[in-house]
Amino acid sequence: MTSMFARFLMAAVLVVPSSALAQTGAAPDAPSATPTTTPTVTGSGSKIGTINIETAIFATNEGQRDFEALNKKLEPKQTELKGLNDELDGLKKQLNTQGDKMNDQARGVLVKQIENKQKTLDRAVQDARDDAQGQQNDIAQRILQKMAPIIVKYAGDNGFGLILDTSNPWPNGPVVWYGPSVDITKAIVDMYNAQSGVAAPAAPKPAATRPAAPSTPKPQTTTPPPK
Repeated sequence: MTSMFARFLMAAVLVVPSSALAQTGAAPDAPSATPTTTPTVTGSGSKIGTINIETAIFATNEGQRDFEALNKKLEPKQTELKGLNDELDGLKKQLNTQGDKMNDQARGVLVKQIENKQKTLDRAVQDARDDAQGQQNDIAQRILQKMAPIIVKYAGDNGFGLILDTSNPWPNGPVVWYGPSVDITKAIVDMYNAQSGVAAPAAPKPAATRPAAPSTPKPQTTTPPPK
């Protein structure tokens, strides 16, 4: 399950729209979401089925509701990060347009300001990343713990001896190929919704946007003041 969370953390909810905040191309580490109370049951049937646990979590009414609420909760942080980034961009533009006209002392002060702003932004982005990651993991693990026994019951009632998770595509996952006839994702989501009693979203829409931490800012390179 760790790989599932590492991948969906690449989605954007706190991405600061600036070239200074480009992704590094690597997903951040994420805590394991393996439920501590997953039933250990050996299937007696002979059928093999698949389920996309990631999709199932976000497709439930509860998942859509809670992740959308988390998106709203994180919006002020997004605004704060954008403000910090705009300030940094302003200082960079000032250096680019006026730097050659400044004396050494003034230019050195501006370069130092840029470096300090960059450090502040980097720390703020990392803190936001950690906070968002922790909150989304809590939601997903809570849903998964309630979903696990539903999967076990469905598998037993329908003659499955093995259920494979397809959240992590091959070659990183175990499933090379599968047909829609063996996938039980929708059936599990329907059963979960019926059991949870959480109403569907008011208007038809895709599963809630997967919250994620902001992308990691690129290190800012500034030209040191001439000695």
